[in-house]
Amino acid sequence: MERRLTTVLAADIVGYSALMDHDRTGTIAALKAFREETFTPMLAAHNGTLVKSMGDGWIAEFQSTSEAADCAIAVQSAEKPEGIKLRIGIHTGEVVSDGDDIFGDGINVASRLEALAKPDQILLSDTAHNSLDRGNAASFDGGEQTELKNITRRLGIWRWPKGTGAGFAVNADVRPGIAVLPFDNMSGDPEQEFFADGITEDIITELSRFRWLMVVARNSSFTFKGQSIDIREVGRVLGVRYVLEGSVRRAGQRVRITGQLIDAENGSHLWADRFDGVLDDIFELQDKVTQDVVTAIEPSLRQAETNRARAKPTADLQAYELYLRAVSHFHLLTDADNKEAIRLTKLALERDPDYATAAGLLAWLHIQRLVQGMEPLDRGPKSAVAAAERVLLSDRADGIAKAYAAHSISMLARDLSRAREAFKEAIAENPNAAIVHMLASINLFLLDRPDEALQHATQSVDLSPRDPMRHASYLAQGCAFFHMERYQEAAAACREALSVRSAFVMSHLMLIASLAQLGDIDAARAAVADLKELRPGISSSLETTRLPIFTVPACAARWRDGWIRAGLPVEA
Repeated sequence: MERRLTTVLAADIVGYSALMDHDRTGTIAALKAFREETFTPMLAAHNGTLVKSMGDGWIAEFQSTSEAADCAIAVQSAEKPEGIKLRIGIHTGEVVSDGDDIFGDGINVASRLEALAKPDQILLSDTAHNSLDRGNAASFDGGEQTELKNITRRLGIWRWPKGTGAGFAVNADVRPGIAVLPFDNMSGDPEQEFFADGITEDIITELSRFRWLMVVARNSSFTFKGQSIDIREVGRVLGVRYVLEGSVRRAGQRVRITGQLIDAENGSHLWADRFDGVLDDIFELQDKVTQDVVTAIEPSLRQAETNRARAKPTADLQAYELYLRAVSHFHLLTDADNKEAIRLTKLALERDPDYATAAGLLAWLHIQRLVQGMEPLDRGPKSAVAAAERVLLSDRADGIAKAYAAHSISMLARDLSRAREAFKEAIAENPNAAIVHMLASINLFLLDRPDEALQHATQSVDLSPRDPMRHASYLAQGCAFFHMERYQEAAAACREALSVRSAFVMSHLMLIASLAQLGDIDAARAAVADLKELRPGISSSLETTRLPIFTVPACAARWRDGWIRAGLPVEA
């Protein structure tokens, strides 16, 4: 017998028995026509091999997962005889071949998926989905974790057509899991075994009070009692991310309890400590140790989960790629690129509705339309604020996402104090992120705090001197300098901004006003001419000039006065 990794497609005719009872002759003829005219030719066209034919279903094998997915989609999309509907399951896994037949995980999982599928639907395992090329992977949605009968691990399941929903119960418990292994009795006294077991059971009970945490039951954890086993194997078998293990050692009336919290995915230690006590009252000591251990490890678990979430903003790699593509268009500042960035960001959020960074970018994209004088899309500012609210309510939002959202709340909802609090959190979480300091600087300018605004804007440039977004950092410096009537420095900052992004309208408007306030009217008029080449119909009363940056009371009259003196057209 030979073992190999392969992709298995399992297909089944829906309601075959009922069709046969209703019209045996017609069903046999229809099934034969479908098999000979559609299924078999499509299998051959996609380099598939028929392994089994079971009257109302088939098992086929493919060397390429992408070809298996293409074949399944082609079969489901093809015109079929009346009454013929298929369910299809696909899995990439190990099989064992015995002559012309195959057995094993590949067959079992594919068959389970086929049984779960709705009529005309294809279900794909996460293993198979991970093997697809980008184009094919984008044809499927879902990815929810669920359990299959007689399959030891939970599987992510993907669906075609997209949006058809799950016809199966998904595993809704996505909480991080922890197993508390029986504490080892290191005393050499069998009578102390009950004390070690009592400590373990009490810790399990107390940890179960935290609703955000899934704690493996005592009976499951205690199957490992007395065994020497790799922690990563414990995590795999029990389906948990974290394992707590420990020991109890007694010398006379003194007891020492040690414990360590381990990440079961990589074996790293997250926390370790020891507790000493006296056996005057064994139950009192047991309660104290339990409380101390639980109080110590719960924050460690939360921090580990926070770090995990920050390192992995989305579990969906396709969503992450869509987000990165959106960012590349965001930097180009054109109407077409902005629309494409919005489209890509929405696709990312369709794949992962809780992807906070993508929601934050979507909010900022709507601001970009306003800043650049483009026609609003969807609900314009309302869309931006709605996206920002999603971020601020999200448990998955990192500092970058919070900064995006706070910028939208600041610029569009004009809730400056709330935005300031969000920026404080963002800076605390990402103190070395240039973009966070840049956006925080703008918020401080709107709050009439130019000194602090200048500090953050300068820090943003220092942190990332070659950043593609540094034009906005220079612009923020220009705002602060203008507020403080340091027009020479404001003009220099605006020129720096334009050297990075010459198409950014606000930089032109700020440069014009700064030069005019300096009294250099010729230079200001030349700057107006440059802006008109970029935006022929611009005037100082257009929507761009009504943004919060240009309405700060300490500066508003000076902005407008500068534009008028430079000859920028003014509408009544």
